[in-house]
Amino acid sequence: METASPYIGRFAPTPSGALHLGSLVAALGSYLDARAHKGVWKVRIDDLDEQRCLPATTEQIITQLSAHGLVPDGEIVRQRTRHDIYTEALNRLADIALTYRCICTRKQLRDAVKNGRASEGLAGPIYPGTCRERAVAKHEMAGIRFIVPIETIQFTDRFLGQIEQSLSTTIGDPILRRSDDVFAYHLAEVVDNRMMGITHVVRGADLSPLTPLHIALHRALYPDTPPPVYGHLPLVLGSNGLKLSKTNLAPALDSRRARENLMAAAVHLGLKTPTGQNGIEVMLADWTEQWAKQYLKTANSR
Repeated sequence: METASPYIGRFAPTPSGALHLGSLVAALGSYLDARAHKGVWKVRIDDLDEQRCLPATTEQIITQLSAHGLVPDGEIVRQRTRHDIYTEALNRLADIALTYRCICTRKQLRDAVKNGRASEGLAGPIYPGTCRERAVAKHEMAGIRFIVPIETIQFTDRFLGQIEQSLSTTIGDPILRRSDDVFAYHLAEVVDNRMMGITHVVRGADLSPLTPLHIALHRALYPDTPPPVYGHLPLVLGSNGLKLSKTNLAPALDSRRARENLMAAAVHLGLKTPTGQNGIEVMLADWTEQWAKQYLKTANSR
């Protein structure tokens, strides 16, 4: 009789800014899910863009997590040290003719949308395939795009239910490595999840539209292994109705108010907060029990 794979989850912040309440909701949700499954919780720093992601911010995030009682199992993974792994994955996709070089600029794509030659998609302009059949000279600076599958991608999100998407009509062929040699989030996310043995991904609902693409990439690179089980959490919105984000200048977490921050995040996740002055460790243990009762009974298992 086969046994289920051990649970391995992760939290993967981008250090373009400090953690805010929205980040904490994602961190807490992924942490509680791992603990409720009696599994492992890892932290990965998504610092591919070294101009935007400073080492000092990475250390600030690690300190913030620790102050809120969210301590990872094992060493923290940093994407900026893993370029060789991503290059190898990109070469594998090239070997099976699933990539091509592209010299189109962002401005050209925005202009194409304005002129009606391209449509706006779930992650920016849907690439119209201009370079797919074009022979791009080796000396030209070019990005590398992934050829998305024609078939519809379907999966069951643990919290959102059934999701299906036609990538060719909603996203198009995405960039996997920019012309300045910076790897795209999509490729690194999929490769790292596989290399780290991630079995479950719990993250914000803003990433749910990208999950079919990540599943397609996983199937192309690792056809003999299933992709992780996905669950997307409700977003924290600001007073303006927009998602709290670093782009929208969401205030950084004040670690001196860690207990209050955690309670706010727990309420957003539908959990009850203690009435007494319990410490962080006790609160996390209580929320783990609540999470198990509330979510594990309906969660998809392997």
